[in-house]
Amino acid sequence: MALSFHMLHIFYTVAEKGTFSAAAQALHMTQPGVTMQIQSLEEHFGARMFRRLPKSVELTEAGLALLPYARQMVALMGRTDREMSRFTRELRGRLELGTSLTIGEYILPRLIGPFYEQFPHITVNMRVINTAQIMDEILSHSLTLGLVEAEVEHPDLVVEPLLQDELKLVLPAGHELLEQDRITVEDIARYPFIMRESGSGTRRMAEEALEKGGHDPAMLRIAMNLGSTGAIKSAVEAGLGLSLLSVSTVRHEVALGVLQVRELEGIRFLRHFSSVYHRAALLPLPANTFLTFIRENELSHWLTERNPFNS
Repeated sequence: MALSFHMLHIFYTVAEKGTFSAAAQALHMTQPGVTMQIQSLEEHFGARMFRRLPKSVELTEAGLALLPYARQMVALMGRTDREMSRFTRELRGRLELGTSLTIGEYILPRLIGPFYEQFPHITVNMRVINTAQIMDEILSHSLTLGLVEAEVEHPDLVVEPLLQDELKLVLPAGHELLEQDRITVEDIARYPFIMRESGSGTRRMAEEALEKGGHDPAMLRIAMNLGSTGAIKSAVEAGLGLSLLSVSTVRHEVALGVLQVRELEGIRFLRHFSSVYHRAALLPLPANTFLTFIRENELSHWLTERNPFNS
């Protein structure tokens, strides 16, 4: 059988995962299918690539020699898909992705329209879940691509910053702190505070920024932990507390005058919205096309402008 990229991709995935069953799960194949492809690869080269152990496999000398070339081939194929996606205007398929809440509710809807104009035959299937769930599902190969709003680090994940965002202090109209020229962390610690739930990228980022600024997040009087930005905005508007939210999520309420946004003295809550996918996986062409579309447009101003494509 002739050598194919498919064989090399399967070989690379088995080497990365350490077992045929884990590779089969990652590749959405049956284990016998993976075994057959590895056997064909071994027949092609006339050498064993793996030693079968009771609960894992290890590379033979021939396998170790092949691995860097297979890794380069997988990386090259990914780069090829990303490059050619710029020209594939008639591409058809389904874009499956998971997004954290702020991106899914406030950022992505503004992006999908212009994306559809260029790629009308790609169907988008989006699930809004928190960052921790996105990481878990990508690592278990239940999800291919995620867009998250928190710092993510894992050796098996590729993380690429795409957009910059900023959290700011959000207060109800008429709050007494709005009379001050400057507002400090010590000032807001005197009032009830409303935060996102544990596992939320927004919460993690806010706590990390406070710590970097020399403040203990525990000094905040957390009155509520709410699972959505919309719920937090309603609670702040009702005078139940203050919060830290992305400026992209409160434009409408600020324009109506029901919420106000201020900076905290001496501390900025800057973050990136990032794409996340598994290092050992090949992204489907619709996913590569979507990421290329974002990379080739300067989109950070989308977070503050009402209709950037008509500006």
